[in-house]
Amino acid sequence: MQRFETYLNENLPKVPSFHPVYEDALGVMLTAGGKRFRPMLLLNIVDTHEPMLYNSALPVALALEMFHTYSLIHDDLPAMDNADLRRGHETLHKRYDEVTAILAGDALNSDAFYLIAKAPLREDIKIKLVELLARDGGSRGMVLGQAIDCYFENKPLDLEQIKILHTNKTAKLIAVSLQMGAVIVGLEKKVQDELYAFGIDLGLLFQIQDDIIDETQSEEEAGKTTGNDTDKNSFVNLLGLDETVIQADTLAKDLQRRFEDFDEKLQIALQPLMNTYLNRHN
Repeated sequence: MQRFETYLNENLPKVPSFHPVYEDALGVMLTAGGKRFRPMLLLNIVDTHEPMLYNSALPVALALEMFHTYSLIHDDLPAMDNADLRRGHETLHKRYDEVTAILAGDALNSDAFYLIAKAPLREDIKIKLVELLARDGGSRGMVLGQAIDCYFENKPLDLEQIKILHTNKTAKLIAVSLQMGAVIVGLEKKVQDELYAFGIDLGLLFQIQDDIIDETQSEEEAGKTTGNDTDKNSFVNLLGLDETVIQADTLAKDLQRRFEDFDEKLQIALQPLMNTYLNRHN
């Protein structure tokens, strides 16, 4: 992912103006680290199937990271999670102010689609990529999940409702990262659908692991505000820590089985992911 990291640092939003902090605010959370999980999924698919398209896919990968970062900036706002720490750094509204954080998030959201539109890919591919990110990042996906999460704070949901919440809030953006990579390299619809379904369950595992981290790690260990989910509809709050760990193990084993059904190129693409997120359950 070093190629992506270099590309990101060379392509931070540049908007010179007389505003004292605006341009810095757009880039500060992008350069604050993070797992680069979503761009990694997309780029690994491209690299194993059509490596000649890797450089052309970099703007799309950065668009995913920008879109994800916008969602984190807004998620941390006082009106939502009111978090002080993200990626080991002060959240934007703490570093600057709430208005700057809101506007930086808005800008990164729009800039993500601008990057896709300007990518050196076929026009029909770019239209499909915009459609997919808008579908799963907007009112039918991530925003719906966030709305449910905030509205039902202090109002317990059942397990199925919590899965719907986190499928939308977290899993869809992970799943669509895989699908967007598959679209760039022209994988057939059936494979796209299988990858997307795999990504949804992977996203749920990701969220369950995040809930476990929130319960068991300090802010220093996690690099973000923890212990902040006591009023939230998390898997740990509903099931308890022990049962949540069992759920994670069960889901990881199912994902491992499905991973082994993918063809060799897809297994190579997804192997780093399996090492990081599934092998801890073996």
